[in-house]
Amino acid sequence: MKNTKSKSLFKKACQLMPGGVNSPVRAFKAVGGSPLFIKKAKGSKIYDVDDNAYIDYVLSWGPMILGHSHPAVVSALKNRIAEGTSYGAPTPLEIELAEMVMKAYPSIEKIRMVNSGTEATMSAIRVARGFTNRDKVVKFEGCYHGHADGLLVKAGSGATTFGVPDSPGVPKSYAKNTLTLPFNDTAAFKTLLAKEWKDIACVIVEPVVGNIGCVLPKPEFLEALRKETKKYGIILIFDEVMTGFRVAYGGAQAYYKIKPDMTCLGKVIGGGLPVGAYGGKKEIMGMVAPEGPVYQAGTLSGNPIAMTAGIETLKILSKQGIYEKLENTMQQLEAGLKRAADKAGIKTKFYRAGTMFCTYFTDSDVVDYKTAKTSNTELFGKFFTAMLESGVNLAPSQFEAGFISLAHSQQDIDRTVKAAYKSLTNIK
Repeated sequence: MKNTKSKSLFKKACQLMPGGVNSPVRAFKAVGGSPLFIKKAKGSKIYDVDDNAYIDYVLSWGPMILGHSHPAVVSALKNRIAEGTSYGAPTPLEIELAEMVMKAYPSIEKIRMVNSGTEATMSAIRVARGFTNRDKVVKFEGCYHGHADGLLVKAGSGATTFGVPDSPGVPKSYAKNTLTLPFNDTAAFKTLLAKEWKDIACVIVEPVVGNIGCVLPKPEFLEALRKETKKYGIILIFDEVMTGFRVAYGGAQAYYKIKPDMTCLGKVIGGGLPVGAYGGKKEIMGMVAPEGPVYQAGTLSGNPIAMTAGIETLKILSKQGIYEKLENTMQQLEAGLKRAADKAGIKTKFYRAGTMFCTYFTDSDVVDYKTAKTSNTELFGKFFTAMLESGVNLAPSQFEAGFISLAHSQQDIDRTVKAAYKSLTNIK
């Protein structure tokens, strides 16, 4: 495919922005080459500035579960924009979206709208600290909770190792308040809490890890998180920014039947516009200003444009049969990609939760960050490039989840599977 215009734009962007992008993974460093510059998207397709079309499985990193430019969402946004884009004041739309989210997530008794997933997780942790009067946070290796300082922390060896900053600019003194454990390691979790519980404010987790691909929780793991945190008076936070309305309408907590104390959301609830939300038990959320002493604010929080897109998206998702349709499409893609790999003679592991998925280039079972890292990233890079050349857009990293939408058709799936077999055969 010709990508002359994309290359030219990237060269110019590199003079204006760090790495030529406004979010690191977009730069294609993990797969080689230079990124596509997109001019439009419709349904299951994105179109670059060189007029190439691609079946899209990135979907803006998850939000576009209806597909791109869904007519109902576009129409509602056009009407809403004519009424103004931001007021800095309460609107009925905030109430409407809050009620829809809380109906889907019974664990959320009060909610606060923000502008990103990072804002949601950062704010939820602040509230948890204020509520418990404790400082430490437990997170799990490979779980990404945004770029707030205290969450950019590596895992050390051993169950009780204190974190060290994973990024320059994060003070070591601050990072020491973050304790990191391997995902799915129930024994290490129990050991840590038994030793450190008096200082631990909260445990935050992606119930399905979506930023090292797609790693599923072992059956007992989430149950242990709920049981042990309740035992020690520690707040359990589910980061469902990615899994919310993706794994199921009620998210991973509905699918796995675990009720956290607090939940963070984003992506889907904004219908493609910048959004985030955090919520939970009334007594915990009562700490948030102006009701309580924990301060958090935002000029564009609950803005009418994002609320409108979210409302229209959830209206469609809540209709009968929608998730059955998504499940059917996902099953076909899963079977097809597994078949293509087997036929091509390449060892892969495919995992998925609802409408998010990942194919790992490894023959090891992937249960945590360590096993995810056994993947052959060089082979994935070749596969990614071959698929892009065949008109299929995957996430430009082995360690990112893919997504499907209501707009993906049988023809899209058939084309994708055919392209996968051809790509796998060629790179072998």
